[in-house]
Amino acid sequence: MGAAADYFDKTIALVQQVRERELANIEKAAGICAESISHGGLVFLFGNGHSRMMCEEMTPRQGCFVGFFALVELALSNHANIIGANGLRAPLHLEKFEGYAEQILRGFHFGPHDAFIVISTSGIRPVIVEMAAGARRRGLKVIGMVSRKHCENSPAAHSSGTKLIDHADVVLDNQCPPGDCVLELDGLEWRTGPTSTVTGSMIINMLRCETAERLLSRGVKPVLLPSHQFIGNTSAEEQLERFYEGYRTSLAHLFQ
Repeated sequence: MGAAADYFDKTIALVQQVRERELANIEKAAGICAESISHGGLVFLFGNGHSRMMCEEMTPRQGCFVGFFALVELALSNHANIIGANGLRAPLHLEKFEGYAEQILRGFHFGPHDAFIVISTSGIRPVIVEMAAGARRRGLKVIGMVSRKHCENSPAAHSSGTKLIDHADVVLDNQCPPGDCVLELDGLEWRTGPTSTVTGSMIINMLRCETAERLLSRGVKPVLLPSHQFIGNTSAEEQLERFYEGYRTSLAHLFQ
């Protein structure tokens, strides 16, 4: 069996573990999200580095709906150049800097029905820990997505000695191994084949779907972002405008 097939099998096994082990926690998290959105609140998503992808998988994305807000801090996640300006060194340094998350949070006026999803496979970096702790201090319910194996077996990087899992009301385990990667190849001393994007995206979409169903059961119809690829479909264009307007009005309390 080649490396491609080996990676596929190992990753599919982790996805199956998400189904078997995390469904109850996903349902709890969906309950928090539905409670928030049904009362006009927002569910924020934050992740630095690669975890930013999970925030944007939730929104904006075809099939997403008003109520989720991707809190993307570019200084922590815009590192595609790797070296030089907008490279990798600065974000890796900033995520270790205590006090930075609080400055991000101070840019918003959070409402009484808002909630927070904090995403980090390791769950130990100061910016992640302080984002969750700061949200909780403001009275928000916090959902954390981590690799429990990585988080629980890593020393805390924050001076408080706490980790993301210590500040979360619900923990979603992406089932990834410590270090994220699953494939060992002869001749390489480090593993390759990261899995958190696959399992994390699965969790995000399961959470989205469960939240939508729970909103409908409350009599709240989510305002969805339709596929804009159907050229000339006036119904899709009209729905897109409804989504824009719904999203605009959902942000009203943030900057008051």
